[in-house]
Amino acid sequence: MIRVSVLGAGGRMGTEVVRALNDAQDMQTALLLGPDDDPAAINPSNTDVAVDFTSPDAVLGNTLTLIGQGVHSVIGTTGWTKERLDQVKQALDEHPGLSVFIAPNFAISAVLADRFAAMAARYFESAEVIEMHHPDKVDAPSGTALGTASAIAEARRKAGMGPMPDATQQPDASRGRVVDGVHVHAVRLRGLNAHEEVLMGNPGEQLTIRADSFERVSFMPGVLLAVRRAGSIPGLTVGLDHYLF
Repeated sequence: MIRVSVLGAGGRMGTEVVRALNDAQDMQTALLLGPDDDPAAINPSNTDVAVDFTSPDAVLGNTLTLIGQGVHSVIGTTGWTKERLDQVKQALDEHPGLSVFIAPNFAISAVLADRFAAMAARYFESAEVIEMHHPDKVDAPSGTALGTASAIAEARRKAGMGPMPDATQQPDASRGRVVDGVHVHAVRLRGLNAHEEVLMGNPGEQLTIRADSFERVSFMPGVLLAVRRAGSIPGLTVGLDHYLF
């Protein structure tokens, strides 16, 4: 049995994770922590893997604490930057064999959409990303959309492609956030859950790649996969694709 502690256990995602753990035959819940609980309570005597669905403000401190405690981490909290990831890498250098896994998105459909977008990017003159979420989401654009845009940009660079066509000129134009030359647009609307659309265009044709997660249960197979694979790739791993492909 894999002993799993959950940080943010009372939140929307945390509640779903706890339910999934209870239904998994090879896992058992260990500690369930809320925002006022000390993550240092988690240690190898009570936990094999810790799952973090807290907040961007708390996640880095939680992760560094868990590394210091010697516990593998599976993280779904967003808000990561290169500087924050570098801090995690530095901490892991002192704990060989320990793993931290971060997923911008645990939905299998979203991971596949990201892969398909990277595959198609070199064949289309234009590409833009639209992400749509419920209005309670605290970050925008989503980590998933930023990752998709980066994957598209990298594929275009490898193919030797130049900038995308865009004649927009007015200084107050609203064209979303630009990530490595790819425009990313964020929608926050009541009634939505988590959705992403990648639009690609050539003269006379268009390709649309779309992933929809209608309920949080759609993320659970990815979370459980990451828990089962914790420790199989030492160090820092970002993206569920490392476990799927």
